[in-house]
Amino acid sequence: MTAEPSQMRVDARENRARVLAVARELFAQRGLEVPMAAIARRAGVGVATLYRRFPTKEALVVEAFTEQFAVCQAVIEEALTDPDPWRGFRTVIEKVCLLQATDRGFTAAFVASFPDMHSEVRGRTWQAFTTLVERAKDSGQLRPDFSPHDLTLLLVANGGLAGMPVEVAVAASKRLVAYLLESFRSGTDALPPAVPLSLDLVLS
Repeated sequence: MTAEPSQMRVDARENRARVLAVARELFAQRGLEVPMAAIARRAGVGVATLYRRFPTKEALVVEAFTEQFAVCQAVIEEALTDPDPWRGFRTVIEKVCLLQATDRGFTAAFVASFPDMHSEVRGRTWQAFTTLVERAKDSGQLRPDFSPHDLTLLLVANGGLAGMPVEVAVAASKRLVAYLLESFRSGTDALPPAVPLSLDLVLS
């Protein structure tokens, strides 16, 4: 196990902080597939030092986005406790899109919290969102052909607002999401088949 930051030497703490800052920046700019070696090089530390502090890419991602991960989890968990399934679903979409429009770091963290085949934590988060979708469908308020993968389409569309001034991005995101949520309601025309898109596309 690695030492807690408070137990490290000053230079070790500075190296760790620099690695985390670089990781947040590169993950937000280039996606989660940035090589560990590239992070180490930009941070000015050796690859061995990086792996000593963060044995896996997932460990680095989680540490880099601790605060954003907490927000991701809290948003979905709170929605699952809402007695109104549609309101819970709608709240997740609204909050995630608003945060995405104003914080690229949150986007990277949110994508990182969803599953690949090797992450139990990401798998649980995806399952929670899938449960949220099924609850909203069972209530008769969410269209039956909505797929959890449609979240990627939504985030790709909303992600184009991230480079705008914050006030403009927030207002535009709210309007876009309002349009899309209306299309997600049950009772509208059938859609073409869902496409199983990876959330990693949001960062491409």
